[in-house]
Amino acid sequence: MSAAILGRFAWSAGRLRSAKRLADDDNGATAVEFALVAAPFLALLIALIQSALVFFAGRVLDETVEEASRVIMTGHAQTTGMTQSQFAAWVCSKTVALFNCNNFMINVQNYSSFSSANTSTPTLTFNAQGQVTNTWSYNTGNAGDIVVVQVMYQWPIILGPLGLNLSNLSNGNRLLMASAAFKNEPY
Repeated sequence: MSAAILGRFAWSAGRLRSAKRLADDDNGATAVEFALVAAPFLALLIALIQSALVFFAGRVLDETVEEASRVIMTGHAQTTGMTQSQFAAWVCSKTVALFNCNNFMINVQNYSSFSSANTSTPTLTFNAQGQVTNTWSYNTGNAGDIVVVQVMYQWPIILGPLGLNLSNLSNGNRLLMASAAFKNEPY
């Protein structure tokens, strides 16, 4: 009988040693730790890249509108009879490959004084297909007129992890807008 007890004791001790060895074994611990950290890390990385792209695109649009407004301010657009679509094509030619040229919305209005100029962001209206239905004016004015140039673009937003949502439009896109207000030079 004592041999049976000793046998059971040895079997239990061996099993205890196996469990202790398994608990002390740290092979694969790095993989498990990385698996726990990888999802939040990748989510943060995606959010960072998307935010950087949005801010970069906004800055490119600002630079383009600053350059494009000189075409109107110097009278080149008026003297050559540049249409709204030609102006949009000119704006598109100055942007990098970030933008789809068909999605630019250009609003050019002239005013009698700076105090009456409206530089606020227009409210966009959408149809059932999610397309903008606003009509934009293109009035470059005459020499000495106050002109406000607004160039808008709907930047597509990919809803990121961690609840990051950069969209500011009802269709899930972000409206990027750059504007310039200036007085036309005598031409």
